[in-house]
Amino acid sequence: MILITGAAGFIGSNFVLDWLAQSDEPVINLDDLTYAGNLENLAAVDGDSRHIFVKGSIGDFDLVAKLLAEHQPRAVVNFAAESHVDRSIHGPEDFIQTNIVGTFHLLEAVRAYWGGLESEAKSGFRFLHVSTDEVYGSLAKDDPAFTENHRYEPNSPYSASKAASDHLVRAYHHTYGLPVLTTNCSNNYGPFHFPEKLIPLVIHNALAGKPLPIYGDGQQIRDWLYVKDHCSAIRRVLEAGRVGEVYNIGGWNEKPNLDVVHTLCSILDDLSPRADGKPYVEQITYVTDRPGHDRRYAIDATKIERELGWKPAETFETGIRKTVQWYLDNQAWVANVTSGAYKNWVGKQYGDKNA
Repeated sequence: MILITGAAGFIGSNFVLDWLAQSDEPVINLDDLTYAGNLENLAAVDGDSRHIFVKGSIGDFDLVAKLLAEHQPRAVVNFAAESHVDRSIHGPEDFIQTNIVGTFHLLEAVRAYWGGLESEAKSGFRFLHVSTDEVYGSLAKDDPAFTENHRYEPNSPYSASKAASDHLVRAYHHTYGLPVLTTNCSNNYGPFHFPEKLIPLVIHNALAGKPLPIYGDGQQIRDWLYVKDHCSAIRRVLEAGRVGEVYNIGGWNEKPNLDVVHTLCSILDDLSPRADGKPYVEQITYVTDRPGHDRRYAIDATKIERELGWKPAETFETGIRKTVQWYLDNQAWVANVTSGAYKNWVGKQYGDKNA
């Protein structure tokens, strides 16, 4: 059995679904069901005895300790995090509490549990911490991509809080011997992505006839990773990664944001054309860039391919088309997650005209 935190969120729920599709090993799903946590993501395993859901926070030491003692997992995979830069700019405290303080309490509970295991179980135990490429800061256009040895230079409250959590995980390995693994991924996209991030937001707004907001000049570059490729990489790191090591996971797909939006509009023109026959690109609108917006991220995923034989299965072209089709096929899911608090947040972030 494994314990997965944040497993009702975007990446975590995809990981659970893929895990149970390929393995009979049960999972304990610990998620606090904040705005981005959604049990609808896991409807496919509703009633499946291999999936045990527990509502709760990684910051609840007593709850985590109880779950560890009761279920005796062989690994913990930590997805739980506040994860949106824009939200961290408006309200950084939640990011400090979850990503730093919460990770600390989780590590303390796991350390106590691991310390009491018998020798064989103790040597086989793993704590895998899922992080982001944003901890490395921003790259100039011609800089080499981030490797695992790149200096940490976080530029937002979100990335700073994730950098702090990475350092805590590293420290618990070097100080206490906790067998940890850390992964730093590039921008994910795919099914169940909450529509505050660029790709699902553009799809949702395009279909609703709303403006497609582009920060600044739209030339911010990101490396795009299909979420199911990310999940396969995490499974591989958990299976064979070297204890104490960091593995960067990327899609080898650097794209400016504006190019991504144009691609989405083109696919929507093909799969779900506007009633008036006009192209979706006419809905693009430019908004004031956010404070401290990093210009470029890029992941060098050579290490994970060299050591563990992993590389992404999807190109950006194949993955993005699958993603658009998923959103077209799952409009009820989109409608449910884009109510209430989400609408208020979009209005605050992009202005009332886009709410």
